[in-house]
Amino acid sequence: MTPAFLTVDDVTQVFPLDGGGQYVALKDIDLEITQGEFISLIGHSGCGKSTLLNLLAGLTQASSGGILMHGRQITDPGPDRMVVFQNYSLLPWKTVRQNIALAVDTVMRSSSVAERRERVEANIAMVGLAHAADKYPSELSGGMKQRVAIARALSIEPKLLLLDEPFGALDALTRGNLQQQLMQICQKAGVTTVMVTHDVDEALLLSDRVVCLTNGPEAGIGQILKVNLPRPRQRLEVMEHPDYYGLRSELIGFLQQQRRLKQRRLKSSTPSTSHAAPAGGGSCGAVRLGFLPGLDIAPLAVAMERGLLQERGVVVKPMAFDRWQTLEAQLREGELDVAITSATAPLALALGLEGKPSWPAVTPMTVTRSGNALCLAKRFLDLEIRNLHDLEACLRGRAWPLRIAVAQKGNMQELLLRHWLANGGIDPDRDVELLSLSPMAMEATLRAGEIDGFIAGRYRVAKAVEAGLTYVLATDLDIWGGHPEKVLTCHEAWAERHGDTLLNLCSALMRGGQICEDGSEHDRLVALLGQPQWLGANSALALQRQFDLGNGEPDGTRLPLNRFHSDRAHLPNAAEGSWILTQFSRWGWTPFPSNRVELLSQVYRNDICMRALEAAGFAALRADRNPIQLADGRAFDQDSPLNYLRQLPLSRPTAVEAVTLPSGASQRPVATP
Repeated sequence: MTPAFLTVDDVTQVFPLDGGGQYVALKDIDLEITQGEFISLIGHSGCGKSTLLNLLAGLTQASSGGILMHGRQITDPGPDRMVVFQNYSLLPWKTVRQNIALAVDTVMRSSSVAERRERVEANIAMVGLAHAADKYPSELSGGMKQRVAIARALSIEPKLLLLDEPFGALDALTRGNLQQQLMQICQKAGVTTVMVTHDVDEALLLSDRVVCLTNGPEAGIGQILKVNLPRPRQRLEVMEHPDYYGLRSELIGFLQQQRRLKQRRLKSSTPSTSHAAPAGGGSCGAVRLGFLPGLDIAPLAVAMERGLLQERGVVVKPMAFDRWQTLEAQLREGELDVAITSATAPLALALGLEGKPSWPAVTPMTVTRSGNALCLAKRFLDLEIRNLHDLEACLRGRAWPLRIAVAQKGNMQELLLRHWLANGGIDPDRDVELLSLSPMAMEATLRAGEIDGFIAGRYRVAKAVEAGLTYVLATDLDIWGGHPEKVLTCHEAWAERHGDTLLNLCSALMRGGQICEDGSEHDRLVALLGQPQWLGANSALALQRQFDLGNGEPDGTRLPLNRFHSDRAHLPNAAEGSWILTQFSRWGWTPFPSNRVELLSQVYRNDICMRALEAAGFAALRADRNPIQLADGRAFDQDSPLNYLRQLPLSRPTAVEAVTLPSGASQRPVATP
């Protein structure tokens, strides 16, 4: 793999305020730029575009993180990086030739006078100003001044050209001409270019990629748009390209979403206009926390048993349920303050799936990852069904569908199951009957022959394998290792009104999750979860043993373990949420939201997670922007979700029809999960 020409590595920029305190302009910026690439930075005023440009130039130093160019850290300005500002920055007492010569003479001192003079004249000719070489800046138009600034920058052959809204003050005609010239100059010189702009059309015309920055403070990269339009480019040809208006709509949509998010933030920070809390949520005595018994509640059990909640001043009233539907109904009605839910629940609630009203859910942390398995009744092992291919061949000859139980329609387990089946050519809506069943009833229902198998967490599967009822056909590793499984979910208004309580609750759960992964704590954890208020005495066997898959293989793979803390497990990753949205759309449950950035920013509260990690004494690691690798070999790029959807087998015809969903509400889904 070719190393990046320019690497922005985890950069955060903080400025001190006059009255004390600090302003975080940029936070956790990661970006790699290849040599010769043209990058545009776009976003609303105050999002840190110029701040990032100054960091690239070496005019300022990052508060944390670093910037590498050709593997060397940028610590100060240098002739290998040249900046062209909007105000031209020409010396008024020098002519065009003299302004350019000043740069050449300063940087290229080892060259002869003749060589330097030739370099100056060549760059004057390159920008078409030979006729004005002896004129002073006061005698030039705005467009001519900007061409002088560009010629001066390119005359010393920089490796990186930085443009800060270079055409912002020019009239439309001059601007268009200069854009075309700049494009030709940069392509001819092969120079890597980063440009700040507010102009969407300018960004699309010139760029290979457009980096969209979120609102400040703490601005980050919200989206990176690849502009795969052929080069060389002419403005009219670009505008006639079939992809142009789709790309333009994507950029404008991003900016509109950021504007709405800013308005939402201002509104929520004003007490008189803040959202009303759900019923029963105005007072925060004991936090009513809903859950279904399973290994996912281990961090909660530990946090309560070790006093981690008490030491943070949080009183939790745990409330156990036997069906996810009942839990979510009580969460909607305000009978619960927070709940440990499926990773899909916050988005499903916010979108109003299953014909229900939209409910503004937020998730400040992921509680657990992985830990699922699909098991079939032992009679299928007698039919030599050991993998997806065998299952597809079996179903091809069956007159009735396979009956598989899931704990909740549309939950993470169902999405994983559907994805796995579809990869093998099995249509989950035609070849399989997916039944919603309480996890506590799955083993008995399988024993009665009413279902052929189920997908569930390791605890339930292990018990069924130990009882000799099932064997494991697939695990998380066959689909998506490390996927989010359970998350903490609450109403947006409750999170706003009880921010300190939520922060401390998350912090305690994170500490509990760390203890759950400590091998020396295993026996104590088993004893704790075996108590009646959690999983009960019958759980001990399933928790003590490392079960194999029950398929008779002597060296069979073990059942996957839940991940409670390690490897950024707690992060509420919006990229993973974007994948969930593609699956909602894939199966026809809801149109794909073209305003996904806005929706994901509202639901996934990384700001709370980061503060909770810090309060718990952990490093505030954030999710990277690398594509998510799934076992089927199709990497999911959060910046190109529709392209990903188009590659998926068995996607419903309406899957790639992006629809803008209103902020804080949703359209009715075209189908229900």
